[in-house]
Amino acid sequence: MIAVISHAWTADVEGAAEGYRAGVEDFLDFHLGQAGFRGRLLVRSQTDPCHFTNIRFFDAVADYEAMVHRDGYAERINALAAHLRPHEGAPGKDYADVVAEHWPDPAGGR
Repeated sequence: MIAVISHAWTADVEGAAEGYRAGVEDFLDFHLGQAGFRGRLLVRSQTDPCHFTNIRFFDAVADYEAMVHRDGYAERINALAAHLRPHEGAPGKDYADVVAEHWPDPAGGR
């Protein structure tokens, strides 16, 4: 499994941040329609509440790359970008291998 990690900074901590978070939620169905998609996290910094980190999990980089070429992807990304601070060039993303995975069992086990 791989993780696709990217960062975003919203224009403000209220309206734009909430719009960005809601837009990410609305994007879930698109992700669920992609073979190899395993899940995602959106985390928000407590130090800088305009800073969000997106972590998407896929079986392989090729699965993520296939998703970004599907019809409708660019429109959804552009809608999210409307909530972000202006920046030069495309924000970077990083591909990382998941080398350990630990999620607690809700029943209290390991």
